[in-house]
Amino acid sequence: MTLSKRTNSSVSLTDSVIQKYKDDRHFVTALARGLEVLACFRSGNKVLSNQEIAQRCGLPKSTVSRLTSTLIKLGYLTQDETSGKYRLGMATLSLGVGMLAKLDIRQLARPLMQEVADFSQGMVTLGARDRLSMLYIENCRSRSALTLSLDVGARIPIATSSMGRAYLAESSLAERNEIIERVQELDEQSSEAIIDGINQAMRDYERLGCTCSFGDWLKDVNAIAVGVNLGPNYPIMALSCGGPSFSLSADFLLEEVRPRLQGIVQRLKESMGQV
Repeated sequence: MTLSKRTNSSVSLTDSVIQKYKDDRHFVTALARGLEVLACFRSGNKVLSNQEIAQRCGLPKSTVSRLTSTLIKLGYLTQDETSGKYRLGMATLSLGVGMLAKLDIRQLARPLMQEVADFSQGMVTLGARDRLSMLYIENCRSRSALTLSLDVGARIPIATSSMGRAYLAESSLAERNEIIERVQELDEQSSEAIIDGINQAMRDYERLGCTCSFGDWLKDVNAIAVGVNLGPNYPIMALSCGGPSFSLSADFLLEEVRPRLQGIVQRLKESMGQV
């Protein structure tokens, strides 16, 4: 399907979602904002102040103060006595334990991913969607010093990365359109180029069985990705291989790496009892 182009005013991610569901009596705005506060603590952001959280969430500092106070009482945040800044509390660990257990597929995938990483001298990554990003849940590098320096827990954009585009190719049409709408709202100036890239990615997926990002996400980075859809018991994931464009050409990725990534997906499906 070809997505239409449109523009809209730029708004924060939280406000965009809240605006969309403002008339839904089952949607709890305070809960959405509290979860958005927790989401601010991403890889590399170990401690944050109220002001920093307010800037990231697009919320008044007074609102953030009430949210952080509540989250501290529930154990989802702790506060450093010296700096007054916040860090994630132990209660957040329980939120991820169930999902991590569900993703034991990582243990099966890792040795297969490492083989492709060593062969390509690039980085092979398994990721899943986190709102408008793809979250790295497993990552294998070659011993080459030329690979990317991203680790498990890192996030990359869903709309311009090969991994995100592979996820979109496997997702439902309704989910895909919702993601596109939210991306457009947040990036009005680049929306036309983003839509063109996604439309091309959908055509590539039908023709090649993979999506491509040759300088689309980062200027000097080439990558391809395949979707990993293991059925209703697992979230849709994507498997990518990428690295600096001077060491990983588009032709090499498509001709040599693509069948190896597709082979990993086939092996995983067989392990899950799929044919």
